Amino acid sequence: MTEIKKSLPRRRFDAVIVGAGGSGMRASLQLAEAGLNVAVLSKVFPTRSHTVAAQGGIGAALGNMNEDNWHYHFYDTIKGSDWLGDQDVIEFMCREAPKVVYELEHFGMPFDRNPDGTIYQRPFGGHTANYGEKAVQRACAAADRTGHAMLHTLYQRNVRAKTNFFVEWLALDLIRNEEGDVVGITALEMETGQVYILEAKVVMLATGGAGRIWAASTNAFINTGDGMGLAARAGIPLEDMEFWQFHPTGVAGAGVLLTEGCRGEGAILRNKDGERFMERYAPTYKDLAPRDFVSRCMDQEIKEGRGCGPNGDYVELDLTHLGADTIMKRLPSVYEIGINFANVDVTKQHIPVVPTIHYQMGGIPTNINGQVVVPKNGKPNEIVHGLYAIGECSCVSVHGANRLGTNSLLDLLVFGRAAGNHIVAADLKKQEFKPLPADAGEQTLARIAKLDNSSSGEYAQDVANDIRKTMQTYAGVFRNQELMDEGLRQMAQLTERANHIWLKDKSEIFNTARIEALEVANLIETANATMSSAAARKESRGAHSHDDHPHRDDDHWMKHTLWYSEGNRLDYKAVVMKPLTVESIPPKERTF
Repeated sequence: MTEIKKSLPRRRFDAVIVGAGGSGMRASLQLAEAGLNVAVLSKVFPTRSHTVAAQGGIGAALGNMNEDNWHYHFYDTIKGSDWLGDQDVIEFMCREAPKVVYELEHFGMPFDRNPDGTIYQRPFGGHTANYGEKAVQRACAAADRTGHAMLHTLYQRNVRAKTNFFVEWLALDLIRNEEGDVVGITALEMETGQVYILEAKVVMLATGGAGRIWAASTNAFINTGDGMGLAARAGIPLEDMEFWQFHPTGVAGAGVLLTEGCRGEGAILRNKDGERFMERYAPTYKDLAPRDFVSRCMDQEIKEGRGCGPNGDYVELDLTHLGADTIMKRLPSVYEIGINFANVDVTKQHIPVVPTIHYQMGGIPTNINGQVVVPKNGKPNEIVHGLYAIGECSCVSVHGANRLGTNSLLDLLVFGRAAGNHIVAADLKKQEFKPLPADAGEQTLARIAKLDNSSSGEYAQDVANDIRKTMQTYAGVFRNQELMDEGLRQMAQLTERANHIWLKDKSEIFNTARIEALEVANLIETANATMSSAAARKESRGAHSHDDHPHRDDDHWMKHTLWYSEGNRLDYKAVVMKPLTVESIPPKERTF
């Protein structure tokens, strides 16, 4: 079988984009409209990419509902990041925000409207006016289906621009030449089982997050860290992987997300006594404090015996006072989720919620143009030519240690567009394809041959489930050194087990067992990066809450973590404190 595949079929494109979510399709639109030959690979049909699950809104200081400007958004994002976000790229994102939202509106995005016809905006956690003095309405929303509306809008524009979609394809490995430039990828067509080499002048990773390394997750089953796996196996470090956001309101027992838009519209978290407990922890922001803070408060209520239910293991979200009309107009999906996943009518009953893993702040290190950067020759940010990364799989570091709600969809639009513009400006049509290395595709062939020749070993889903249990147990909302060190030992064993996957079904046509086995290789890289980075960071910052080191330590730890797969090695680089045009926001204690 491996002999048949020795000579892999090849196809050529100006650009290959891996992932058809919000960032991938925003970038592909720029390239296709510029006349470039673009291939977009996706494991699922584009409108089933995980961006479709985003509910609450897109953050932009339009000022439609009350006074707002990008300076306030800039401040909130830096404070939300617990001063680990890079201030130059944060300024860029906040200044570009109104532009990309209005552009999306002109593409046909069906935003909710105010009576005067302007885009409706709702409050969201951590978003304020006048540098933290009062809440502001900044989330541009399409009911509670904003990601759905956005993804369909971008897909329709891409069809119009004649983007080439390769649906149900799995990217396997990056191809780098002797100079370290990326010149293509290998990919598997699921329908046939055939592996291809896709040559490209530019490869862009837009594969989304890896929330499926956790047992309780709001993420789709496709979110297996494929972009991180491709980068790590190619020798590229992963940045700030210790920082994972637990969303406060996942449905207890199901993990399905209830948008922060619930609290933006006025929903309240209550403990078993019916108390609005967030007033004790955050007297100013209350239920609209940033997500990392609210999650820890909920966890503390449960641990101190004020949780709800027979086991006291969740708190409740109360929307009943909003009224059925507001809920059905502004939060229709939340009503449906309550019925389908909790057997609760949220117009009349409280719904049980627990903090649930939701978003990775870290990823593949990039610059403001989406180009992947690595430490090299004594410089911290040397460009890997031919490789871009955008969206949740990337770390341009606008989110730092904790992302503000609505900044994820904004990140996709701003940096998808920026990367697309940068590639268009490079005039790829005039560039030649760089020669493939002599061993192009051999790494992929060896991985597949190992699976095809296996006669015993581990079942892929057993290893995947044990990765999830380990991450859930040893790197949760609250962490300590003993837990994380044990997590490192467990991950070392799981890494060994992942090297001995047994593929029972050797067939080629739409073999989902083979897909799952290949995904485990990406899960293990992402989980190792997370556990190693977390165990090394001896402070509490943003989403990384370390019981043994409960305070932020700016003297020693205001720096980005870089994790290398080879040798499970860590390095660090400085946080960028200098914005592009305005004064820096100096670090201070976060209070709400």
